This record gives sequence, C-alpha cells and structure tokens, in this order.
Amino acid sequence: MSYERRPGPLQATRAAVAILWCLTLAAVALTESNPVMLGAVTVTVMASGILAGVGRQLANSLRFAIPLCLTIALINALVTRNGLTVIWRFGDLPLVGQTNVTLEATVYGAVLGLRAAVLLLIGTLYSVAVDPDEVLRLFRNLSFSSALSATIATRMVPVLMRDSRRLADAQRCRAGRPPSRTQLMRATTAGVLDRALDVAATLEVRGYGAARQRARGRLHHHHDPWSRHDLGFLASALAMLALAIGVQLAGWAPFVAYPLLRAPAGASTLGAALLLVVFALTPFADRRGVMR
Repeated sequence: MSYERRPGPLQATRAAVAILWCLTLAAVALTESNPVMLGAVTVTVMASGILAGVGRQLANSLRFAIPLCLTIALINALVTRNGLTVIWRFGDLPLVGQTNVTLEATVYGAVLGLRAAVLLLIGTLYSVAVDPDEVLRLFRNLSFSSALSATIATRMVPVLMRDSRRLADAQRCRAGRPPSRTQLMRATTAGVLDRALDVAATLEVRGYGAARQRARGRLHHHHDPWSRHDLGFLASALAMLALAIGVQLAGWAPFVAYPLLRAPAGASTLGAALLLVVFALTPFADRRGVMR
C-alpha cells in the first residue's frame, strides 16, 4: 500500500503534526493493556481511516492483522504456564510436557495480539495518509541522503509488488514446482535498499544537493503558517497523551493478568475510553479547506 493524495483533514495536516498524532496513538496502544482501552484504540484507528478516506486500505490490512492477533493469542495460551484458572487440560504432550490452558494466559495473549494488530493498523494509516515527500522535507536538514533513501524505499513498495507478480508469472512459465511465497519475497526484497540508495545518489548528483542548500536558505526566511488542521491534530495528540498519562497515574483502567485475571470495566475505564475516541476523532470534524 502506498500514499495517494486524497481529500481529508489528516492529509491536510503538516507532516510533523501527523507523525506526532500517529505516534501518540501508538504510544497509547503500547502503554494500555486493559481490553476496553485497546478496543477504544482499535475503534479510533478504524474510524480515523474511514474519515481520512483510506478505510479500504485499513480493511485490507485486517487480512494480516486478524491472523497475527489470533496466532499470538494461541501461542501465548499454549506456552505460558502462568495463571490459576485452568480452562482446558491437554495432558502430557510430546516435547511440551504437561499443558494446561489458563484463562489468564488466554486473555493476556489476546491483549498482546490485539496490540500487535492495532500497531499494524496505525502503521498502515501512517503509510497511506502521510505524504512521504513532506516527511522528506521535514528531515532533510538532519540527513538529506538518508531521508531521501528512506522515502524512496517507501515509495518503492508498489514497484516491489509489481516485481513480485512478474517473478511469479515468469516462474509459472517454467517447468517444475512453482516457487513459494518466501522465495518470491526473498528475491524481490533482496536489493531494495541498494536500489533506493542508488536512486538517492543519482538524484543528489543531478541537482538535489544544490536544492538542499537553497531549501535551507529558504527555511531561515520563510515558515508556512499553521492551519486549523495543524492546530487541531496537535491539540488532539496532546490531549490523548495527557489522557494516557492520567489513566496510568490514576489507575482508571487497571489490568492484571497473573496470577488471577483482573480487568474491571467500571465507569472510569469506560469514561477514559470514550474520551480517547472523542479526543482522537474531533479534528476530523473540520473539513473546511481540505484538498479536493
């Protein structure tokens, strides 16, 4: 999945603020373990994708996120020996030994899986809603070649997908067993960084080095004014960050997995989850001046 210019408040926000907003959502997902709060983050990400016009891309990511979530939950339930509430006894299994599935290990595995799925969705939202060229302009003063290489590597994802399809078609024309997905991925991605670095060096030789110096000079004399969307998403990110810190300090969304499960969904937890959704989605209500 690659970035495409679409009308939307998140796309109309400057790259620095959009990155901060996405990072704040990821930070909330990493710090909160209560299933209600993680569910609120999931709803927030999906709703943000729909309001930003990239709901189809997030839906496609669910095809990877859901199996990832289930796999992590299953592995944790089978491997972890912690927890006192046994819900299934497998007995003595070869190589594993005595295996008892506990409620605590199952729930904690589901929490870990949901967190991984949410982070994957946030990464997808960032990739399809934040302009990589704006990110390049943001970081070019720090390391122009590295920023250009990273941006080109990101933009090469659709090229790599087309390469993999061509390789698969070519392999099917040959006699013998068709290649596996792993072999195709290895062949496609083997030289992606080298290709990106070569393109970055070529572009810099052809004038991007001089453009960098001119851009640095302009940055000292000109600053784009902050728009309503910039201020809105900045306030949203700060509000979510303050809420996450408050939840941790006040213990509004407690979660204890072992040895006995404790994940209350009281008024404070539900209120914090509702506030998170409201803080995150409020900037999307202002659609004035978005790109058409």
